[in-house]
Amino acid sequence: MNQDEWLNYGVEQGFCSPPVCYTHDGLPTTFEEDESWDEDEPCVHIIRPYHTEAHRLEVEDNHSPSVWRKNG
Repeated sequence: MNQDEWLNYGVEQGFCSPPVCYTHDGLPTTFEEDESWDEDEPCVHIIRPYHTEAHRLEVEDNHSPSVWRKNG
């Protein structure tokens, strides 16, 4: 199964949302998460698909949690 098939399977099975752009679409949250944002700062997990190995390395070089969280 390639990456696109894996992501589509997750969407079809209801395991995750379809891909959205945080910059243009905003963070996908519930109403309750929006309401509690100032109090609780809800944790919303996301994944970042990489286009190439070089892209992965660039993201990891610029975003340290992408490195240390993958082993957690």
